[in-house]
Amino acid sequence: MRRVRPGAATPRGRGTSGTARGGTPRAVGEERGLTSVAAGDAYAGPGDVPRLWHVTLSVSGDEAPLTEVRRALEQLAHDHPFLLTSRYAGDHAEIRYWEEARDLHDAAAVALRLWGEHRRTAGLPPWEIVGLEVIDRDTYHQRVAEGSGPPRATPVGVHPF
Repeated sequence: MRRVRPGAATPRGRGTSGTARGGTPRAVGEERGLTSVAAGDAYAGPGDVPRLWHVTLSVSGDEAPLTEVRRALEQLAHDHPFLLTSRYAGDHAEIRYWEEARDLHDAAAVALRLWGEHRRTAGLPPWEIVGLEVIDRDTYHQRVAEGSGPPRATPVGVHPF
């Protein structure tokens, strides 16, 4: 998923066509009007402003050498520095990170593509996705405060289970 400012135009052939205020379609090349906000007023942006989602992706498969699994996860983290932490064993791994997306559906779609799209470039094992959890920022912090959330991602990086 390409990250852009909310309301920014997308290149031809990608995404959906823009809409003018009120939901009516804009013609290609039509300029978007500016919205003024008086001093002291709060800006109420569009309803689909990106939010932060905490993603936990679990993968599993046939046993692979631990050194290769670690190297592949480190390469994935290098290619995508948004990855917060990865834990691994010879036959499974868990990747945790924050994703900025409009809604849960978008965040989950990106997460479900992550492993397959980077399998070759990072040298990831041919494992399948066996679990996915996507929760919003408030829920994540509430769970952590209650002691029922995932363990804090410290130290950040790639670590064995």
